[in-house]
Amino acid sequence: MSPEPEAPAPEIRARVPRIVVTGGESTGKTTLAAALAKALGSLWVPEYSRTYAELVGRALTSADVEPIARGQVAVEDAAIERWRVQFGPRRDAPPLVLDTDLVSTTVYAEHYYGACPEWIMAAARERLGDLYLLCEPDLPWTADGVRDQPEKRLELHSAFGTRLREVGARVESVTGVGDERLRGALAVVARWRDR
Repeated sequence: MSPEPEAPAPEIRARVPRIVVTGGESTGKTTLAAALAKALGSLWVPEYSRTYAELVGRALTSADVEPIARGQVAVEDAAIERWRVQFGPRRDAPPLVLDTDLVSTTVYAEHYYGACPEWIMAAARERLGDLYLLCEPDLPWTADGVRDQPEKRLELHSAFGTRLREVGARVESVTGVGDERLRGALAVVARWRDR
């Protein structure tokens, strides 16, 4: 078993507000994360598991879960450092936007392989984002060579909702197509920032 990667101290992450766009396959996460970061004037972190899957160019196995998790941690930490350099201690700094995080890794590990390494579960809880935008599966399914289970959309959506509740995440659903989805997400973010 691979060791848990070193994480930045919690107080460093705590100063970087993070919004995580999450959900099952083909729910518009990447499009929404990029558009949301642009609208907020912030940075965004692409989904590492997609990058990994495209790099290895084969069907993933349970042996890929830990490298995906380590890669996710690395891209998040690099983005946190970029955010800190760009925005520093500004009180009005926009939140960092993530296209999924380790919570997603835990859901997919259990969905596909029946289990998730405990260090990943622990790290997902430790690195929990400040707000999760759970994308509803109300967009048409789009095959892309990585997505593979259109018939499991509702099952996966339910698994995401369950896991987010289990870890105590602040979750808001996002619906709609195109600009409607972005407007809804921006409204949720505005309410969250005004709290």
